[in-house]
Amino acid sequence: MSLSLDGHYVGPGDPSDMDWVMPYAVTDVARDHMTKLWETATTALLGRVNAEGFVGIWLSVIGKDDADARDEAFAKWLRDTEKVILSSTLDEPPWERTTIIDKPTLEVVDDLQNAEGGDILVLSSASIIKALLAADRVDRLALTVFPVFLGGGPRLFDDGLPPGEWALARQEAGEHGTLSLVYDRVR
Repeated sequence: MSLSLDGHYVGPGDPSDMDWVMPYAVTDVARDHMTKLWETATTALLGRVNAEGFVGIWLSVIGKDDADARDEAFAKWLRDTEKVILSSTLDEPPWERTTIIDKPTLEVVDDLQNAEGGDILVLSSASIIKALLAADRVDRLALTVFPVFLGGGPRLFDDGLPPGEWALARQEAGEHGTLSLVYDRVR
């Protein structure tokens, strides 16, 4: 999940406006952070908005002459991996190897965890992450913090989350003050 320094994942205006992320998302620390996350995952879990947005962005990276190798590798992984989209309004999958499910988040995650496979990676879908955090069902929390204040908008960490301890598993600072942070839930 990408966060601003003041704790927001989108600004106060248009929730689809992610222009504030772009100068920092192309840094080495952000790209390396993403690569380490998807390498062990066999399933991508997304909300409808992210799934539709990711199709437009990531599929166009594959085969692009000036694409960073890490971006292209992620795009290929995303294209080829099993994807589950949580949606009550989407009728047709936006890409191959995709299942659309209209069930509560926790029920879907239970089903995925009971199936064979590797890690389940939730890709920047705040509604899914927030539901899992509220139910204390997140094992690893990966954040990229960008040095910008958005001045408002929704926050990832709402009041009322269950108390819990997290251990810093990995940290890296990069260009422009970008931070890559990975925390594991201590149980």
